[in-house]
Amino acid sequence: MTLEKLTPSRHSPSRRRYDDACGTAHALDLIGERWALLVMRELMLGPKRFSEIRADLPGISANTLTQRLEGLEATGLVVRRRLPPPASAQVYELTQWGYEAEPIIQTMGRWATRSPAHDPTMPLSATSLMMSFRTMGDPARMAGFCARIGFSIGEETFLVRISSRGVDVERAPIAGAEVVFAGAATAIAGAVYGGVPVAELEEEGALEVKGDRTLAERFTALFPLPPKAGAHP
Repeated sequence: MTLEKLTPSRHSPSRRRYDDACGTAHALDLIGERWALLVMRELMLGPKRFSEIRADLPGISANTLTQRLEGLEATGLVVRRRLPPPASAQVYELTQWGYEAEPIIQTMGRWATRSPAHDPTMPLSATSLMMSFRTMGDPARMAGFCARIGFSIGEETFLVRISSRGVDVERAPIAGAEVVFAGAATAIAGAVYGGVPVAELEEEGALEVKGDRTLAERFTALFPLPPKAGAHP
């Protein structure tokens, strides 16, 4: 018995598809194009302008970004809207269904960090760094830890709240944070994931830490990378 196709395809005829009924295959139809999942990652903390997305994905061309955004819109994962005055700028935003992809990104991130080829010192965006805190936090190390940590990265500010409920991240003013890290995302990642002492990064001028320094040191130890996968099973 042949099942009827219930809905017409919204994909462009030129787009490659797997034509496979498996949910995993269809997931790759939706987000498997190069850059698509990273575009979604950059929108996980809220809407962004086209220029902001491109700035955070420096390897993508304007043409490719346009194509990926159009594809994600066509599949119902992204919408575009215009901000009210005085901004009146067009932004791209994930739909509710689009936000549901966060666990997929988190699982892939945790899995891939076990690769012997993974290099935590490579460039990454501010949003990617913030997402990593939601992904890599160790519940055992965070037990009893409750704090508001601020981050000033370029023109963006983020507030990370850690409590018994886990890690909450938002783009927000950092007033009221008990400690603030100011610097490039790569410098902060160096302290958290690369094992570089905070004092050393400060001496180099790559990082500035304001507030409770003991809290800052404790924070950098909350996100251990998993052990690398062996070459053999």
